[in-house]
Amino acid sequence: MPPLVEVKPDGALRLNFHEGQLRAWDSQKRFVVVLAGTQGGKTEFGPFWLHREMQAKGPGDYLCVSPTYPLLEKKMLPAFLALFEERLRWGKYHAQSRVFRSKDGKTKVFFGHAQDPESLEAATAKAAWLDEAGQKKFRLPSWEAVNRRVAIHQGRILLTTTPYDLGWLKQKLADPWEKAGFAHPDIDLVRFESIANPAFPREEYLRAQRELPRWKFDLFYRAVFARPAGMIYDCFDSSRHTCPRFALPEHWSRTVGLDFGGVNTAAVFFAAERDRYNAPTGRLFLYRTYLAGGRSAAEHVRELLQGEPRLPDAAGGASSEDQWRLEFARNGLPVREPAVSEVEVGIERVYAAHRKDEIVAFDDLDSYLDEKRTYSRELDDFGEPTERIDAKETYHLMDAERYAIAWLKAPQTGAFAIARDEEAPVGVEGAPPGVFEIGGGPW
Repeated sequence: MPPLVEVKPDGALRLNFHEGQLRAWDSQKRFVVVLAGTQGGKTEFGPFWLHREMQAKGPGDYLCVSPTYPLLEKKMLPAFLALFEERLRWGKYHAQSRVFRSKDGKTKVFFGHAQDPESLEAATAKAAWLDEAGQKKFRLPSWEAVNRRVAIHQGRILLTTTPYDLGWLKQKLADPWEKAGFAHPDIDLVRFESIANPAFPREEYLRAQRELPRWKFDLFYRAVFARPAGMIYDCFDSSRHTCPRFALPEHWSRTVGLDFGGVNTAAVFFAAERDRYNAPTGRLFLYRTYLAGGRSAAEHVRELLQGEPRLPDAAGGASSEDQWRLEFARNGLPVREPAVSEVEVGIERVYAAHRKDEIVAFDDLDSYLDEKRTYSRELDDFGEPTERIDAKETYHLMDAERYAIAWLKAPQTGAFAIARDEEAPVGVEGAPPGVFEIGGGPW
């Protein structure tokens, strides 16, 4: 079994790609997704692909991105430096700035991590390599930021990863490629299993097949998308719970759910469907999302109300976040405290609404759909879901939705009698306090 790289007598490098790597090497598409099983040879492939792009595009800036900084230092950077510093001696990596500079100073490679999308906005790149882009910590905003960086040069992007969930990588790349009959004009997806790498022991592959849950084996050894254990909204079905965008009737009532935060304030907007007789159907159309930070309450309110036909009902925030609600109310958007503060109760109400097909999201709401399809529980050492929500602090839209649905789908109070007999009070006097209201105040 020859090594990946051989040095020929004349000093040239010979690359011994296996079949899967060779298919990715031959692809001329703008976006090349290498979906590979663990230890399949995906990360080792990246530096050679990037080197070829540099030769084709010439001097300039290039981009390498990993999900986190520790993973960047552990996997991506060593593979890159093994080729560019040790074998080719092209230049030097500067750890403080995370930039590789060629000896002649004409080419730079910027290294970034996807947990901070703003860190990816510095360069105008001619090509980009994204390693482990399928990980949960590699979020959709980071993918969008990389696309902006290569837009001027229409640069190519290589993604090398194992599939981890059903998030944006599947929605934005794998699904369009499949729907195009595997002949998408811009996207190529090359999938190979762990044993495509001749160095991977077949015995280890068979052991994993025997001992692991099917979903985990499919994801990590076969590189096949599967629904992981612990997904919170496992009943969410795109065929029933999404639809193309359409013009919403203005008379449908609107509700916004809010999740407050100094760095990220999130909102989801629902329109309550009515039938041709103007009766509510019980279905809610999710038509808009909002996620922004670094703004005052007044600025948030102004942006939230922009384009809305009238003042929407609003609910949101934890029970302790009265100051946020007060600031929003002072600036023109009264916000109710959620009907329930318990996270699990809110999740149950959203789950029940999905099961009854009562929530339909517009299919262009990419950030919402990415969160919905990756929102999951932490797994224990045996691969079983725990009660803890994995990376809960990053799912702002899911929290905002939970606040809205907990209020919109709150259980109705029971009926009471309005009757006259010797024992019961007359008329409305027997109603629970506050039920009958006129002009905003109870009778």
